[in-house]
Amino acid sequence: MTTFPMGPALLFCPADRPDRFAKAAERADAVILDLEDAVAPEDKEKARENLAASDLDPERTIVRVNPVHSTSFRADLEALAVTGYRHVMAAKAEDPGEIAHALRHYQVIALLETALGVIRAPEIAQAKNVAALMWGAEDLLASLGGESSRTTQGSYRGVAVHARSTVLLAAGAYGKGAIDAIYGNIADTAGLEAEARDGAASGFAAKACIHPGQVAAVRAAFAPSEEEKAYARDLLAAARGQGGVFSFRGEMIDGPLLRQAEQTLRRAGIVS
Repeated sequence: MTTFPMGPALLFCPADRPDRFAKAAERADAVILDLEDAVAPEDKEKARENLAASDLDPERTIVRVNPVHSTSFRADLEALAVTGYRHVMAAKAEDPGEIAHALRHYQVIALLETALGVIRAPEIAQAKNVAALMWGAEDLLASLGGESSRTTQGSYRGVAVHARSTVLLAAGAYGKGAIDAIYGNIADTAGLEAEARDGAASGFAAKACIHPGQVAAVRAAFAPSEEEKAYARDLLAAARGQGGVFSFRGEMIDGPLLRQAEQTLRRAGIVS
């Protein structure tokens, strides 16, 4: 089952800003306490102290640690060990063996944001302690020597689209959740909602946010409309007693379309 229980709106919060921890947790479905990119090198030790002293709900808290091969990783783990948090986001994940060993005591969201990480997505998805995959656009483009993941019109470049699809397919193939990348233009709520709606329709279980103001748009995008819910209910009702392919409102219906209708109601919280 390709779901991730904390979504749909996951909110990053810098671990060097403890004043924001509780507010972030209140506003989003889950908070990602970030020890990596959001924290300057000189502030990382203080961020770890903040993490160790925090007391958020472990079931709705994820900790993004520095890459497994980095000099900061061991210190991150030491700070994490004194907390009750057991969901970890592994930044710049590339090696399934490293994840399986170094983070064996945790449920891991493997953040695939380098070329090597993306092409190894199927291998990483098979690691037993990996609960979900997420992809990151800007780090990926930087790893390729690129300058931006998006065109001047705001759409993803082809390589970013390919990476997004690769990560989603790998997650789905091995029964893991898939989390869509952040949307960097904070002011463009309409663009965010459109991208999140596409992500939900494609099979992503959640989307990461970088600002509290993005949470409502992501939640709205992942929630099926009343029309979508009504159609799904009517379709599934019409399917009862049907022996195979049948016609519904001028469309031929078969098994995959019924499963999509079930997924619509699952996202709406109507069926489990």
